[in-house]
Amino acid sequence: MTARDEQSPSPIRLADYRPPAWTVSQIELEFDLGIDSTEVRSRLHLRRDPAQHVPLRLDGEGLELIAITLDGQPLDAHAYRYQDEVLEVEGASDDSVLETRVRVRPAANTALEGLYLSGSREQGFLLTQCEAEGFRHVTFFPDRPDVLARYSVTLRADRARFPVLLAGGNPAGAGELPDGRHWARFVDPYPKPSYLFALVAGRLEKIERGYRTADGRDVKLVIWAEPDVIDCCGYAMDALERAMRWDERAYGRNFDLDVFHVVATHDFNMGAMENKGLNIFNAKYLLADPDTTTDDEYRGVEAVIGHEYFHNWSGNRVTCRDWFQLSLKEGLTVFREQQFSADMNSAPLKRIDDVALLRRAQFPEDAGPLAHPVRPSQYSEINNFYTATVYEKGAELVRMLAGRLGSEGFRRGMDLYFDRNDGRAATLEDFLAALGSANGIDLSPYLAWYAQAGTPQLSAAGRYDAATRSYTLTLRQHTPATPGQPDKRALPIPVKLALFGPDGRMLPLHDGAAEQVVVLEQDEQSFVFPGIEHAPVPSLLRGFSAPVILDYAYAPAELALLLTHDTDGFNRWEAAQQLAWRAYAELRDGSGHEALSVWGDTLAGLFDQDGLDPALLADLLTPPGEVELAERETDVDPARIHALRQALQRELAARIGAHVLAGRYRTLEAQASDALDAASQAQRRLRRRVLELLVLLDAAKAQALAAAQFDRAATMTDRLAALAVLVRSGAPQAAEALERYRTRHAGNALALDKWFAVQAQIPGEPALARVRTLQANPKFTLKNPNRVQALLGTWARGNPSGFHRVDGEGYRFLAARLAELDALNPQVAARLATAFNGWQRLEPARREQARAAVAELAGRRLSRNLAEIVGNMLKG
Repeated sequence: MTARDEQSPSPIRLADYRPPAWTVSQIELEFDLGIDSTEVRSRLHLRRDPAQHVPLRLDGEGLELIAITLDGQPLDAHAYRYQDEVLEVEGASDDSVLETRVRVRPAANTALEGLYLSGSREQGFLLTQCEAEGFRHVTFFPDRPDVLARYSVTLRADRARFPVLLAGGNPAGAGELPDGRHWARFVDPYPKPSYLFALVAGRLEKIERGYRTADGRDVKLVIWAEPDVIDCCGYAMDALERAMRWDERAYGRNFDLDVFHVVATHDFNMGAMENKGLNIFNAKYLLADPDTTTDDEYRGVEAVIGHEYFHNWSGNRVTCRDWFQLSLKEGLTVFREQQFSADMNSAPLKRIDDVALLRRAQFPEDAGPLAHPVRPSQYSEINNFYTATVYEKGAELVRMLAGRLGSEGFRRGMDLYFDRNDGRAATLEDFLAALGSANGIDLSPYLAWYAQAGTPQLSAAGRYDAATRSYTLTLRQHTPATPGQPDKRALPIPVKLALFGPDGRMLPLHDGAAEQVVVLEQDEQSFVFPGIEHAPVPSLLRGFSAPVILDYAYAPAELALLLTHDTDGFNRWEAAQQLAWRAYAELRDGSGHEALSVWGDTLAGLFDQDGLDPALLADLLTPPGEVELAERETDVDPARIHALRQALQRELAARIGAHVLAGRYRTLEAQASDALDAASQAQRRLRRRVLELLVLLDAAKAQALAAAQFDRAATMTDRLAALAVLVRSGAPQAAEALERYRTRHAGNALALDKWFAVQAQIPGEPALARVRTLQANPKFTLKNPNRVQALLGTWARGNPSGFHRVDGEGYRFLAARLAELDALNPQVAARLATAFNGWQRLEPARREQARAAVAELAGRRLSRNLAEIVGNMLKG
């Protein structure tokens, strides 16, 4: 299977949903596995909805039909029709059994959807990816999430070539066959949708561990990987056990099969997949060792391990009725993952990271032509809706609900949700109904958050009345128009807040509480706080209590007070971000230096503050990125934004002082450790930030320190941080360091991805020449999603000044690569094409160049995936 030809199917609409006319109570699958050709026999036990009188229709794409029987009788060519990716069969009735035999070709499947080959023909292995609609590339089936069946799967293959045979469910037998072949059978006792089907076959090694669940069941945990990387799976095993213990404690959810398999592959379109009992992971989110894995990546492995495990209940035991409800499993599970990561690490830093990602990825999506609701009303290609809106914004909506109900109320609601919907395909209405019923609250107004695209803009104004000792906070909301939704309704917006006095102490609120949540439910509301002794400084949206853009006319001194004294780690960081934005605007507009002075002096004062978490300090010292800064501008000039942000950071570095920065660097260097504990990670995080600031003041000194750090680095975190400083600053030592890095990690695909990525981040016009050179490198291939994202994705999405060249060469280069990639892997091409999002807000010269490149691409013969994305870009 390669890319599908361009088609213009009718959009699928939520309003048109109907229950399936035909379901499957049980499916028996038999695979005769081979790299070039695999035969699949299926036996479907059919059930018919008596209220619907339509023929049996099954999905099937790219299948070679070899044989078909109904209730044991072979069907002639007049009894069925297979065309337009649908198999229609006459004569089926309730309790009929349909059997088919088909052939698929794994080695030819470059789209990595359905059954495909990962790795080389000689050493690679077979595996499946069936979410969202990959199962129809394996066999004929009503391939929709509300058809839940029990699966029995038998695998047969040559033992020497495929010694390991795995499928979802519990092992149910294995044995030898003639001619050096063998078989294995797996039975899943729980009904599941077809997107959760999985198999793996090949030469893999394993590590395993016994585990006893909180309800007293003994299960086996097994992680599989290719022999050369199996030693990098120990951290993932530990993380899996931590996730299982956490879910038992936090949600009362226990694992429910006899064995839990996890498999790593380097060829995967997604991060990982939660198939029941057989999770499949992109290797970048499973393999970890100190020599090749950064601190951020260690936390990423832990988070994704947790995410996929938590899906066992929020996605598998309770699945989604249709793909419009995708956030019911993904947004909810991202929230659960975030809770887990916060408990395992630093809660404030985790919250900062999550909101930074939301602003970097989701806010631009909400503000551009690709804007869509968390629950869209229609789609043409469902793979295009695995977006930051569905995942990250969806998680923020669950967080709002959890904050509304409180920890005990949310747990009661989740218990009821799982109890009511176990073994069902549920909807967002079911979710909100369970949460509300468990707490006696009507949560239906929150459905509007799921139906409405765009990021609400929340404006706030405060007025203090000394005579009555009261403070009045007035809140207003407005959501800008988005494609297809010109008119917006008011949303319930919970605003967690505290008030600070001029001495930096929190003022008591209602019943002496230090903070309070008010809910804005109309376009405008005022809230009065009595008994306030001084004109306060409000700390609003504490913990980022709602995914909105806040506008409050803080004076720079007020932001400095919050930056210095706020007890909410997130809002302390947010005060630093707002001050940095004000300082940036002053530099851009030539409008003074008040915010710039306050920002620099306040951070300089915090630089040596005792007791301040070094990791938090590193984040406080980091202004908004170029993508976030561009979101606040019109006629965007990425080169100018880059230059201004560099000047902003240079001003901060100067106020701290080169001597102070160098001294802190030496202190951190003396304390350096290769340990993974929080304190060691925090020191590495600050050490990197200090080096990034120092290179702006004294390039030669900082580059010498970076080169020495690269030489001595005991962790990938320190090695990569030093390499990035050398490469991005154009250091004379950069070329040698890059060559040494490449030589050292020549056999490690994940480490080489970083080598490509760090060079793709060279700022400005030189970036494209480097990307062209790297594309010609023998280690680069369009067939591997990780390598594509490391080079092209990093450059196009993470390097605005390098991608948005004024001559348009960057746009034309990416469009040509997208056309090539689309012929191989439409999903990856469509995701990469989102780098063009926001082209309409560029300054006129770049805007026209980008529009022309997108229009030229749209005129080609494209897959449905890419055609939908570029079409929406042009319509927007």
